[in-house]
Amino acid sequence: MTTALITGSTAGIGAAFARRLAADGHDLVLVARDTGRLREQATELHDRHGIEAEVLTADLAEDQGIEAVAARLGDRKNPIDLLVNNAGFGNKGRYLDVPMADELRMLKVHCEAVLRLTSAAAEAMRERGRGGVVNVASVAAFLPRGTYGASKAWVVQFTQGAARDLADSGVRLMALCPGFVRTEFHERAGMGTDNIPNWMWLDADKVAAAALADLARGKSVSIPDPRYKALMGAAKLVPRGVLGGISSRTGRKYGPQ
Repeated sequence: MTTALITGSTAGIGAAFARRLAADGHDLVLVARDTGRLREQATELHDRHGIEAEVLTADLAEDQGIEAVAARLGDRKNPIDLLVNNAGFGNKGRYLDVPMADELRMLKVHCEAVLRLTSAAAEAMRERGRGGVVNVASVAAFLPRGTYGASKAWVVQFTQGAARDLADSGVRLMALCPGFVRTEFHERAGMGTDNIPNWMWLDADKVAAAALADLARGKSVSIPDPRYKALMGAAKLVPRGVLGGISSRTGRKYGPQ
């Protein structure tokens, strides 16, 4: 039986990964900031699927939180076979409207934490000759708009580069790039969603299932839905300057109000 560690496990895509992996018989290490929610989640998954679910309370916007999770990933006696770097959030507002402290906090979670946790996990996995890492990014990574998209673009580029460097090690790395998913993400950021068309929404459980299937296939980037694959394919054909204007208008229409 293998063990998976999931950050941001109590809601959205992270919770979907936890449900799917528990149903498949994997033990879990659940990471989030809310100890109460973590314990409830761990109890539910244990009772339903008979797996062991460890709770690790950590804020990945703080060095102490990152260090605690990195230490667990580096534990050779209780190895982690799959890391899902899912923790993340968005800031409401355009560039220069968002306080710098909030922007830096987002970069800490999306970039620094992902780098440090991936490195801790991959080092231990390489020693064993097996393991996997899923870094949750976004289709926003492929569009020239905003600091959120820029941080997710870093996740994609970093993951692809690391995957190439570890190609012969038995360690698989993949960036997961979903579109709009029904989670707590927008509510926490104070973003309205009534103006987003129904066809653009994805189901978190289906996203997690597609991601795990793509990881098993050895993909380094996963866009887990035909609709978004088509949209991103079309975006590659549009000149960068034109794409910037389109993404800016789309962001105003479907983004924070």
